[in-house]
Amino acid sequence: MNAKTTIDAGICGFPTKVNAESNDGQNVEFKITSACEKIRAYAENLEKAGAIDAYQEISPENNSQILEISRITLKGCCAGCVVPIGVFKTMQVACGLALPKDIEIKISKEE
Repeated sequence: MNAKTTIDAGICGFPTKVNAESNDGQNVEFKITSACEKIRAYAENLEKAGAIDAYQEISPENNSQILEISRITLKGCCAGCVVPIGVFKTMQVACGLALPKDIEIKISKEE
């Protein structure tokens, strides 16, 4: 199965596109394109990891490779980037572990 996501990470203004493909409903490969230099580095590191086992990713017994790689790559203010969560959710849909549904975070400042 193939799942595609477009992510608007917020104030940075860098759009990201995620394509997750799973031929067996368990192992997922990603193609990520972004205008953000740090997300491109994250995508490269994720690609180096090879196919990601979705069942290992969602297991409470294991750490998520998707999120671990983001912690290594996205430091400082980029540690709060929503792209890795979007990648994780796209993986779930590609493996039939979740239904496709938009996610949304709304932030406002109150004085």
